[in-house]
Amino acid sequence: MALQSTSDPLAPLLALPGVENAVERARNALVGLHNHPVNRRGWPASAAEAGLRAARASAALDGATLDAVDGAVTDPVLAGAVRAAEEIGKLLGTWRTAPLQALARLHLVAAADLVPADRHGGELGRPHGSAEVSSRLALLADLVTGGTRAPAPVLVAVVHGELLALRPFPSANGVVARAAARLAAIVAGLDPKGLAVPEVGHLRARSAYLETAAGFAGGSPEGLAAWIVHCCAQWEAGVREGRSIAEART
Repeated sequence: MALQSTSDPLAPLLALPGVENAVERARNALVGLHNHPVNRRGWPASAAEAGLRAARASAALDGATLDAVDGAVTDPVLAGAVRAAEEIGKLLGTWRTAPLQALARLHLVAAADLVPADRHGGELGRPHGSAEVSSRLALLADLVTGGTRAPAPVLVAVVHGELLALRPFPSANGVVARAAARLAAIVAGLDPKGLAVPEVGHLRARSAYLETAAGFAGGSPEGLAAWIVHCCAQWEAGVREGRSIAEART
């Protein structure tokens, strides 16, 4: 999707077929999860488990091996996804004011084991320098810092889809995109405590995830609508996963 520098480039997305209803369903499902009795006081433990499950599913989407050896994470993609998940709580303020710095940090931790040590300084946290990528990242940052009044599920889907489409870093773009979407959802108030696990939904619907992400990148109205509706549906699936976490703690 090529974002346009207009008064609110996301405003037309809510009028696309199916989007408004999908947004409402996702919001309602998340409210229910946050109101679960276990999560009223014990939400930090639920959020920690949700973050771990999110990291594992995100890594699996990028082909990681999830088996641990003697309790240690050995797959570099999984290790990076876990570090990115742990970083999210530290980046809330940065995302509100300087989202590109937050993206750089997410990439630094996510790709640390994927880049040889002698190339860390040149590759980690550094988007490649094409003018199109720089321009679209700047527009995305404007949206995140107040440049849109679109509902949070739409904004989060756009953050996720744009980063998948742009692939701004030399590595770990999928993990970074999903971590950024999770971060955006917390800051935008869609999932303020990080209790849902939409990444599990994306993993279970991997073919649809890849297909609708490609449609979003293509920029057609049909492609944009399908991606947003897909993302909202996975927030609903993520609520079911989050509810299973809460129920296991009762």
